[in-house]
Amino acid sequence: RIAVIGVLCALAFLCTFLLHFKVMFLTFDFKDAIIAVSGLMYGPLAGLFSAFIVALTEFVTFSDTGVYGLIMNFLSSAAFSVVGGFIYKYRRTFSGAIFSGVASVLAVTAVMLLANLLITPFYMGVDRSAVIELIPNVLLPFNLIKSVINASLTLLIYKPVTKAFGRLGLTERKQQKKGSGLRTVILMLSCLVVAAVSVLIFIFVLNGSVEF
Repeated sequence: RIAVIGVLCALAFLCTFLLHFKVMFLTFDFKDAIIAVSGLMYGPLAGLFSAFIVALTEFVTFSDTGVYGLIMNFLSSAAFSVVGGFIYKYRRTFSGAIFSGVASVLAVTAVMLLANLLITPFYMGVDRSAVIELIPNVLLPFNLIKSVINASLTLLIYKPVTKAFGRLGLTERKQQKKGSGLRTVILMLSCLVVAAVSVLIFIFVLNGSVEF
C-alpha cells in the first residue's frame, strides 16, 4: 500500500511539473485525478495523505506561490480525493464511482470558492469585494471545469491503473464481473467526451485570460 501510494504521489507531482498553466493567479493542472485514485483504492485517509505529500513536494520544488499555493493546492486536492474516496469506500459499484465523481466536483467547487474568499485577499493584497467580483467569470467556472475534467480523468484512469498495479503484484487482482467490460467502455467514452467538452468550455469562457 505504501509503495502504491508513493508511486501515485510521484506520478501526480510529475504530471503537475510537466503540464500546468496559469489562469491569472490560478493554476490549472491534472494532479487531482491521480491523487484521487489513491483515495478510491485505499479510502479517504490515503487521499488526504497523498494530497498533503504532493502539495508539500510542489511547495519545496518549483512552486512560485509560496505558502498560499501550498494551502490552496492541499485544500483542492484534499476536497477532491477525500470526498470521492469516502463515498467509494462504502459504495464500490459503478453508480458509486459516478456519484463519487459528481460529489468531488461539487466539494472542490464549494471549498475553493470559500478558500478564495478567505485567503486570496491577503495573498493578493486586495479587498474581498474584488475577489467576489471574480466569482461569476473566473473563480466559479475555473474550479467547476477543472474539477469536472479531473473527475472525468479519474474515472478514465482508475481501472487501467489498478489493473497495472495488480499485474505487478502490488494490489489484489479482482475477477471481472460479467457485463462490467461494456460498462467500463461506456464510462471511458463518456469521460472522454465530458473532458473534451469541458476543455472547450474552459477555453471559451476564459478566452484571453490563459497564460501558458
